[in-house]
Amino acid sequence: MGDLVRRIDVRPLVRRIYEATPRDRDRAVGALRAFAILGVVCGHWLVTALVADSGTVRGASPLQHMPRLAPVSWVFQTLALFFLVGGQVGAKGYASARARGESYGFWLRVRMGRLFRPVAVVTAVWAVATGVMLASGVDEGSVRVLAGLVWSPLWFLLVFAALTAATPLVARLHPLWPLAVVLYVDLFRLGLDGPAGLGWINVAAGWLVPYCLGAAWARGGLRDRRTGWVLLTGGAAATAGLVLLAGYPASMVGVPGGALSNLDPPTLAAVTFGLAQCGAALLLLGRLRRVLTRPAVWAAVALLNLSAMTVFLWHQTAMIVVTSTALFLHGPLAGLHTVPDGPGWVLARLAWLPVFALALLVCRAAFGAYEQRGTGSSTVVRSGSPARAPESRRV
Repeated sequence: MGDLVRRIDVRPLVRRIYEATPRDRDRAVGALRAFAILGVVCGHWLVTALVADSGTVRGASPLQHMPRLAPVSWVFQTLALFFLVGGQVGAKGYASARARGESYGFWLRVRMGRLFRPVAVVTAVWAVATGVMLASGVDEGSVRVLAGLVWSPLWFLLVFAALTAATPLVARLHPLWPLAVVLYVDLFRLGLDGPAGLGWINVAAGWLVPYCLGAAWARGGLRDRRTGWVLLTGGAAATAGLVLLAGYPASMVGVPGGALSNLDPPTLAAVTFGLAQCGAALLLLGRLRRVLTRPAVWAAVALLNLSAMTVFLWHQTAMIVVTSTALFLHGPLAGLHTVPDGPGWVLARLAWLPVFALALLVCRAAFGAYEQRGTGSSTVVRSGSPARAPESRRV
C-alpha cells in the first residue's frame, strides 16, 4: 500500500489546476467558500447524533447535554460567510453579465440551474429511499428523523436563491437597513412579547446583511482594514452583550429543547455574530492570498469548490449511511448510536469523522457530475476556482 501511495503523483493535476486559474482571480473568495462548506459539514457531523433506542432512531445533540460545548458552534456556524461570498459573487457576476449584454433572465437561469440541478437529484434519491424504508417496515418516526436531517439544510438554498434573484435590487443596499429590521423584529417579538411568527422576517433580513456586505465588496468597498476591525470588534462585542445581558443563547446553532434558537429563525445575536465573522474574513484576505499562491493549497481549495453543492447536499446522507450500516451490521456503537452526554461520546465521534468523510467521497463520486452538467465547457471555474483541465465545466 505504501508503494502504491508513493507511485500516485498528483503534481501534474496540481500544476494543471494552478495554471488554469487566471492570474486576476481572487482566490481568497474560493478559500472563504471552502471554509464555510467545511464549517457546515463538520458542524453537522459533530452536533448531530442519531440515538438508537428500542428499534427506533431519534435525533439528539451534545449541546443539549453538554452546554459548555457552545463555543464549538462559534467555529462551525459559518453561514454568514456563505452569504458574504454569495453577495460578492452574485453582484460581480451580474455586473459582468450586463457588461456582456446578457439579460437578467438569462443570468438568473444560469445561476438557478447551478443551484437546483443537484437538488433535484438528492430529492429524487431520498424520495425513493423514504418509500423503501416505509415499505420495509422501518418506524415512521425514524424515517421522519432521517429524512429531516437531509431536508432541513435545504432552507439555506431557498433563501440564497431568493437573495440571488434579488441581486439587482439589493446590490447597493446598505447592510444597516436589513440589520435595523432584525433589531426591531427581535425587540418586538422578544422584548415586547409580540407574535413569534414575526421572527421569520429575519430569515430574509438577517442573511441579507452579509449578502449586502458581499455586494459592497464586489463594488470595490471594504478594502480598508479599519472596516474589518470595526465589523470584528463591534460584532463580537454586540454578540457578547446580547448573550450575557439580553438572554440570547450562547450556542449559534439550534439546540433541541432550547427555549430560543439563534438560527431558526436568525436572531439579532446570530446576525451580529455573522458580522464579526465577516470582519475576521476581510482581515484575513491578504494572508489567504499569500497562502493560496502555493499550487497544492490552491488545488485543494479549487477541487472542494468544484463539488461545493454536492458536499453540502450529501454530507448528511453520508453520516446516515455510516450510522445505519454500522447499526445493521454490529448494533449500537459509541459515538454513533449512543446518547451524546459526555466527553467519551465526543472522542468517539471524532474518531468516526474520517469514516463519514470517506462515505461523502463515495457520494461525491456518484453524484458530483450533476453539479457541473449543462453549464458548458471551460477551463476556468467561476468564483475563483479552476476547472479540471481540459474537460472541466463551470459550476
